[in-house]
Amino acid sequence: MQSLSLATPETFRSVRFVLTDMDETLTFQGRLSAATYTSLERLQAAGIRVIPVTAAPAGWCDQMARMWPVDGVIGENGGLFFQRAPQGHGLTRSFWHGEDRLEEIRVKLEAIGSRVLDAVPGTSYAGDQPFRMTSLAFSRPTEQTIADQLIKALSSEGADTTVNNLWILGWLGGYDKLAMARWVMADAYGVDINIDRDSVLYIGDSTNDAPMFGFFRHTVGVSTVRHYLPEIPTPPHWITAGPGGAGFCEVAQFLIDGKQEQRD
Repeated sequence: MQSLSLATPETFRSVRFVLTDMDETLTFQGRLSAATYTSLERLQAAGIRVIPVTAAPAGWCDQMARMWPVDGVIGENGGLFFQRAPQGHGLTRSFWHGEDRLEEIRVKLEAIGSRVLDAVPGTSYAGDQPFRMTSLAFSRPTEQTIADQLIKALSSEGADTTVNNLWILGWLGGYDKLAMARWVMADAYGVDINIDRDSVLYIGDSTNDAPMFGFFRHTVGVSTVRHYLPEIPTPPHWITAGPGGAGFCEVAQFLIDGKQEQRD
């Protein structure tokens, strides 16, 4: 990893899309700052599309897609994509499994969750579980042995799993953030990221960002990514000085400066 301060605006001149984690990347200690929100607006004004790619639940993603200055939101670690309709206050919703299978997936996940809770005493759903449509989220146990048991129990049920700074997550379908990002970029924007990956910059902070860090060439970790490096096979290329939203603002400024130089 290199300090982002060593980059120049030319470094990211090819970037047209910013895909970014949300929790502790856009936020810091659970809060979204005015400066970060303003950076989202400035990126939008500069013609750079921003798409949060998050493990957050559908309920949060609905609000973000409708009200934030972003182009859409990939949520639940790849289970869904919400985008504000071109006109009015409507929302277009796409799901990895297709909307017609949502009830089937919900029933299967509910059964898995119940068995896992019985199998691993001392675990509980995360507080946002009622707002999820395609995934299970468990509060991270303070004891690592219990966390390991929880991950093992989910895997034994055939669930995909990952961990971030807030949750232990489980879902069905074999996808991840990268798989859904590949589908969304092709379907919504006509971009094949296997061919045109330099048009995308990814920003993240933790373990479930590993597939994105491993695929894209333009990758940035906010400063707290250091805590998770042992669990990330390919670290981000750049690292910010600040944590969370402060780090995101650093990246946004580099991108905006580069666009300004292009216009000049």
